[in-house]
Parts: sequence; structure tokens; C-alpha cells
Amino acid sequence: MTARDRPQDRYKAVWLIFFILGLGTLLPWNFFMTAREYFISRLADPDMNVWNNTDEAALSPSYLPSMFDNFMTLCAMVPLLIFTCLNSFIHQRIPQQIRILGSLVAIGLVFLVTAIMVKVDMEPVPFFIFTMISIVLINSFGAILQSSLFGLAGLLPASYTAPIMSGQGLAGTFAALAMIFSIAIGAQQPESFIGYFTTACVAILLAILSYILLPRMDFFRYYSMKDKTEYHVCNAELETKRDLIKKAALLVSLPADEPNGMEQNNSKIIPIHNLDKKPSVVSIFKKLWVMAVSVCFVFTVTIGVFPSITAKVSTVLGKENRWGLYFIPVSCFLLFNVFDWTGRSLTALFTWPGKDSFLLPVMVALRVIFIPLFMLCNVEHREHLPVVFAHDAWYIIFMIFFSISNGYLASLCMCFGPKKVLAHEAETAGAIMAFFLSLGLALGAAISFLFRILI
Repeated sequence: MTARDRPQDRYKAVWLIFFILGLGTLLPWNFFMTAREYFISRLADPDMNVWNNTDEAALSPSYLPSMFDNFMTLCAMVPLLIFTCLNSFIHQRIPQQIRILGSLVAIGLVFLVTAIMVKVDMEPVPFFIFTMISIVLINSFGAILQSSLFGLAGLLPASYTAPIMSGQGLAGTFAALAMIFSIAIGAQQPESFIGYFTTACVAILLAILSYILLPRMDFFRYYSMKDKTEYHVCNAELETKRDLIKKAALLVSLPADEPNGMEQNNSKIIPIHNLDKKPSVVSIFKKLWVMAVSVCFVFTVTIGVFPSITAKVSTVLGKENRWGLYFIPVSCFLLFNVFDWTGRSLTALFTWPGKDSFLLPVMVALRVIFIPLFMLCNVEHREHLPVVFAHDAWYIIFMIFFSISNGYLASLCMCFGPKKVLAHEAETAGAIMAFFLSLGLALGAAISFLFRILI
């Protein structure tokens, strides 16, 4: 089939499906974080003093609200890293359809149960355990889903990893807008949070329907089946040549051991990759380690300061007015997600520098400058470092460049990774890249405690 005969992505349908699937991977978790006030309110015990320094208070349900964010981060990052790592190996044994569709259905069921539980009264400790289990399940299946999607996109042209990254970025924007809307309407009752979980269920249902439609697209079928077709054709040609050699050997009455020698010699002349053999994870990693380490470093820097440091910056333009109420939701969460999504979307227009350029890892390494820049902003409760960039404008400028570089460079690395390996190794490469992305998230969460202590 010539390039002219290849099917086209009509109406960008496949691109849109991957965008929706990317949105579905992070939208549930982002909406889960947005509703943190709902969870904390249900864990509160008005009969106890949370800050009472007695053993009874430390072990009582009233202590849970103050520890909720810590446990939530722990229950999110650890399963995400573990299951992303496992998926790098089990994806060769479990079919892609089961991994993706099963993960979407499981996440949807978790949110359906969570939405129902809004109307169910529970004691703080059982509710806390239920919430932590939900977080573990969401991030476990989310890790499998994310790794599988990047592996699937690796079979297509490089530009089809961009819609996954773009969809994930837009999920954060939706969550930030939901947070701002919640502040604007003054929603404080637990029942008002049922809309968040319902929205997540609808998004998951849309992602399931989109994935079911994907195999019906000629463009997707061509790229997903191309490698198998080429493999069988190549094998057929090789078998034909071997049959001719055997017939020629019989005609000239060669000894029995000579045809074998000719076959062996022929196999040297006509090398062929055995695509039925499972590709080695180690050998594939050696080809793309620069991209893998780069995407890991991008998210290590990002999560190292966001939101552990960036969310603690205080405004100097009016702490007592409405801007003080919206400063962090707008300047931190909304700006980050909007410009992160912008950076991810830019890779659909151009991909500079190239996958073999030394400039890409250099640009990734330069992002480390954002760590001291944010630490020197007007962060509250500081003990060691001075405030150098006190004005809100400095913080907003840093946040814009910080977020757009995160989205653009991370998306470039995820696009280029599977393209540095052979076609039949692309799915494994995508899973490896997703693992290093999750590793960066976990490392960033770990070192964020150190950065906070240094301030």
C-alpha cells in the first residue's frame, strides 16, 4: 500500500477519540481532589479538639481531617508507580482491550459508588477507610489505563500522543474551574459535591463509548494492523525462497546436509526480525533512555514545588478582599492547568527540537531554575530563606513559564519515546515512558518535603 493509498483520519475522529481518552484518564482524579473539602467535612468530629495534644486526640477520628492530604497523596502516588511498573511487564500477557476497557469500567464503578455514598451516613473512620480504598483503586486502574493508552498511541504517528497529553491537561483545567465555581456559589453542603462525582461518571462513560468506536476507524485499523501484515508477508516471502532452495537442492542431487548449509547461509543473507518474539524491556529502554529520564525529570521538578510550595504563596495586593480568596485557585491552579494544557497542545502544531536533538534534554534540565524562583516568592511560614519576589506579578510570570514548559516538554518526550524504537516495540516503549512519568511524580512528591523544610 502506497502513501497515497493510506487511509486518512477523516474529521480528525481518531485524534478526538485519543483526546477524550486522555481526558478520561485524569478527569476523575482531578475531580476527586477538587472535592477534598467534602471529604474533610465528613471526617470532622465537632465534639473533639483536633489540635489537642493528647494520645486520645491523635488516635481519634477528629485527627483524620488534618492528615487527609498526606494520606491522600500517599494512597495516590504509590499505587500509581507500582501499577505503572507492573503494566510495563504484564501488558504483553493481558490484551490491550481488557486493560483499557476494564480500567475505564472499574474507575467508573468507583465513582458511581462514591456518588451514592454522598447520601449515606458513615462514621469518620469507616468513611476514611472507604475513601482511601477508592483513591488506591482509582490510581491503580488509572496507571494501567494511562500506560496502555500511551502504548496504543505509539502504534500511530507521533502526533497522536499529543491528544492524550492535551486531554490530560484539560482535565486539570476543568477541576480548577470547578474549584473556583464552588467558591463563587459558596457551596458548603456535602450534597452539593454530588455533581462532581456525577460529572466524572459521565466523562468515563464518554471515554468508554469513544474507545469502542476506535477499532471501527480505518485510519486506526491500518496502523494497528500494519506491523502484523508486514510480518506475515515477509515470512511468506522467506518461506517461498526456502522452498525454492530445497527444490534446487533435490534437482542437483546434493547430499542431505548441504541443503541445511544453504538454508543457514540463506538465513544470513536474508535477515528477518521475529516479531512473534516478545521484545526485551531492557533493550528497548536502552534506545529511549534519554526521553524516559527527561520526562521523569520534568515531573520531578514540577511536583517538587507544585502544589506543595506554589499553593502556600500569599498575595500582597489584598489579603482581606475578594482577590485574597481567589488568589491561589486562579494564580496557582487555574493558571497552571491552562498553560500546561497550552504547552501540551503546541506539540500538535510543531515538535521542536527534534527527537535526536541535544537541546531537548538541555531544556528539560534548565527547568530546575523554577525551584529556587518559587522558593523565593512570598511563601507563608518561612524560617530560612528571604522573600525576593514578593509581588504577585512575579509569581504569576513564573507560573506561566513553569506550566507551559511542563506541558510542552513532557508532551514532546512522550511523543518521541516510542518513535526511537522499532514499530513492533512501540507499545512496550509507551508503557516504559508512562512508568518513568509516574516515577517522576513519585520522586517529586518525595523531595517536595525537603524543599518545604529549606524555606
